[in-house]
Amino acid sequence: MKLLYLMVSLPLITFGQETSYNISSFLNQDLALEKKAPNTHYIGNAWLSSLVRADDDFNYNITLATFGANSTLDWHKHKTSQVLVIVEGSGYYQEKGKDVRVVNKGDVIKCDKDIEHWHSSTHDSMVSYLAIYGASQTQWTDKLTKEVYDKIKVE
Repeated sequence: MKLLYLMVSLPLITFGQETSYNISSFLNQDLALEKKAPNTHYIGNAWLSSLVRADDDFNYNITLATFGANSTLDWHKHKTSQVLVIVEGSGYYQEKGKDVRVVNKGDVIKCDKDIEHWHSSTHDSMVSYLAIYGASQTQWTDKLTKEVYDKIKVE
């Protein structure tokens, strides 16, 4: 019986779950006003949480961004493609020279490299999205003024 116990338990001990993994969660983020990002390239309320930073093994950043309703983000572009995965709420997305689009929970947007664009919340809804983009710095181009944002009407 002891031999049977050893035969069954030894593989479980040997191949048990690794406990040294670095696991974190983006759920239940703290959206207190004092935790918001500084108003550098946006107007309104925004929270940015860096989930993964690019390194030698993985050349992409992953950021969770949450914008309160009626918030803007300035025009910008990236040296690599950017993918946005909308995880909550509704937002706006626009590429230079194109119409503003409404994006909703579940939508995935791929913006090609060096394309000027902006993305943010709608006038009456917050939005949270995962932004996946290369290791290079974001290039901020033009301001998206509150006056221009307030005139957005999407059918």
